[in-house]
Amino acid sequence: MTEETPGFDEKPDVPSGATPDDAESKAATSPNGEGAAPAGDATAQIAGLTAQLDQSRKALEERTTDLQRLQAEFQNYRRRVERDRITVKEIAIANLLTELLPVLDDIGRAREHGEFVGGFKSVGESLETVAAKMGLQQFGKEGEPFDPTIHEALMHSYAPDVTETTCVAILQPGYRIGERTIRPARVAVAEPQPGAQTVKAEEDSKADDKDNGPEEG
Repeated sequence: MTEETPGFDEKPDVPSGATPDDAESKAATSPNGEGAAPAGDATAQIAGLTAQLDQSRKALEERTTDLQRLQAEFQNYRRRVERDRITVKEIAIANLLTELLPVLDDIGRAREHGEFVGGFKSVGESLETVAAKMGLQQFGKEGEPFDPTIHEALMHSYAPDVTETTCVAILQPGYRIGERTIRPARVAVAEPQPGAQTVKAEEDSKADDKDNGPEEG
C-alpha cells in the first residue's frame, strides 16, 4: 500500500515540453472537452427569439383586430334587433288602434248628439285615455288649409270667403301615432269662387287709387 504524502497537491498531467499556462488552460476546459459556445451561435439564437417575438406580436395584433371587428358586429346586431323590436311594437300598436277607430268614431258621434252619458260615458272616456297613452293623437280642424298628405276630401264646393282650398267640415277626424298617420282626416273642402280673386284684386286696386287720389284744396 502506498501512503499519500501529506500536503501534496495533485496537478494535472503536463506533457513534456508544455508550459504551466498550457496546463491551466487545459484545466479550465470542461471535463467533456467542450469549450464555451462561439459568439456567432449566441447571435443566431437572439435573432431567432426576436423573429418569434415579432410573429407573436403580429398574431396578437391580428387577434385584437378580429376581436374588435366581432365586437362592432355585435353592437350593430344589438342596435338592429332593438330597432326591429321597436318597429314591430309600433306596427302592433297601430294595428290594434286601427281596429278601435270605429269605436272612437261612435264615441265622438255620441258626444256630439248629447248621448255620451252614464256608464257609456265612463267606459268611453277610459277607452280614449288608454288610446292616448298608447300614443294615439287626433287631428283635423275646420278652417285649416287642405293638405292632401293628411286630409282626404270627400266633399267639394266653392266659397267666396276663402282664399285657398280649405277644410270647411270634418266628417271624420284623422289619427296618427307619432309621425305615422294611421287614418287621414276625412273632410269637406271649399275652393275660392272662380273669378273671385280677379274681382277682389280689382276692388283692392280701385280702393288704393281712391286713397292715393289728389287731395282737394
